[in-house]
Amino acid sequence: MKPEHFHAYRYWKWRVLGGFCVFYCVNYLGRFNFSLIQPQVIDDLGITAAESGFINSCMFWGFALGDLVHGGLGERYGYRRVVLAGAIATAVFNVVASFGDDVASLAIPWAVVGFVNAATWAPAIGLLAQWWSRRERGRALGWVLTAAGIALLLVWIVSPAVAAAWGWRAALRYPPLVIALLGIAFWFVARDRPSDVGLPAYSEDDEVSRDAESAAEGRAHGLTAYLHLLSNWRFFVACQVKGLDNVVRYGIVSWAPIYYVHVGGFDLVTMAWVTFAYPVGYLFAPLTGGSLSDRVFRANRSIMIAIAGAASGVMMLVIAVSPAGNAPLAAVLLFLGGFTVNLSPVAALAVDLAGRRLAGTASGVLDAHGYVYGALQAWLFGLLAVSSVHGWFWVFVAMALTRFIAVAAIWRVRA
Repeated sequence: MKPEHFHAYRYWKWRVLGGFCVFYCVNYLGRFNFSLIQPQVIDDLGITAAESGFINSCMFWGFALGDLVHGGLGERYGYRRVVLAGAIATAVFNVVASFGDDVASLAIPWAVVGFVNAATWAPAIGLLAQWWSRRERGRALGWVLTAAGIALLLVWIVSPAVAAAWGWRAALRYPPLVIALLGIAFWFVARDRPSDVGLPAYSEDDEVSRDAESAAEGRAHGLTAYLHLLSNWRFFVACQVKGLDNVVRYGIVSWAPIYYVHVGGFDLVTMAWVTFAYPVGYLFAPLTGGSLSDRVFRANRSIMIAIAGAASGVMMLVIAVSPAGNAPLAAVLLFLGGFTVNLSPVAALAVDLAGRRLAGTASGVLDAHGYVYGALQAWLFGLLAVSSVHGWFWVFVAMALTRFIAVAAIWRVRA
């Protein structure tokens, strides 16, 4: 890169990353808000925990389908354009869901929320891949996932507080409007590619991504792109590991609030402050995991993913055998659980294995697997919790088992 381009390129890549991180800090106000108001919804509408879990699982299924679609759309029609559409639609369909008064009238718009909100993820990762090479990508996506941690903190504070003051419908109706506003701001701040501001694209000097980009040439559109990615066994294994990650990552988001209300005996406010420890732990993990994978393990993501899997599996077992009514202990365990499970840089691994041309599609396919697994846990864990004498114990044991399976799977990838 010519010297006169270096400073401009550095400015723009950080501007694009910073703009997306600011936007993503509010994104969970319209996606995981339902998880945190489930106790109120259950009490108000007289539905069961299993029915509430079904409603929540619809968002995961919608997001999985959206992931499969929106990454490719971003590559074809423009990353920023798809992100903007997803941000505005997320706010709109949260408002629609707020008028639901039974399982069906909540589940249908909540599935649509998942579908449209997916447009804010895979296309954006594809956009960032145009600006950040493999040697720096773990750190860049670490910042993105740190923003996701802030988003989780924010929704953990805002949604229960709004629901406690004005009811659960208000928590669906008003905070998500901020997503649309910052989505519009991101449109003006970011650019899809360096060429959009007169800069050259970076040259990939890493063998893994360089070979991936060469292999993807001529396979960047339509069904060919998906077949090309899934024929790579390393990428296929990474997708399953992402799914197993989400069983715990979103299993805790979905069920910890209900567990500590129904088993721990906490009121809504106490539950919110105890479980708030989980997103606090999440906040510090992604940048740590991404930076370690870049600098200590030389962009070999598999080692860091395995460490995260083993450590978080142990934490789930400890939660399973610990007393739910001990608030300080619960907070400590949730903090450690949030930190260990979110150390995994599997999102960076997927882009490494796909290269720039298919970064959006790859991120979408990877995340779709994550949300399919997330949808299954939202449904199955709801049934498990109420169908056996020690149901909640087995929920956390099942989470632990998924972590150890993920370690065994990723150990063969070595990339």
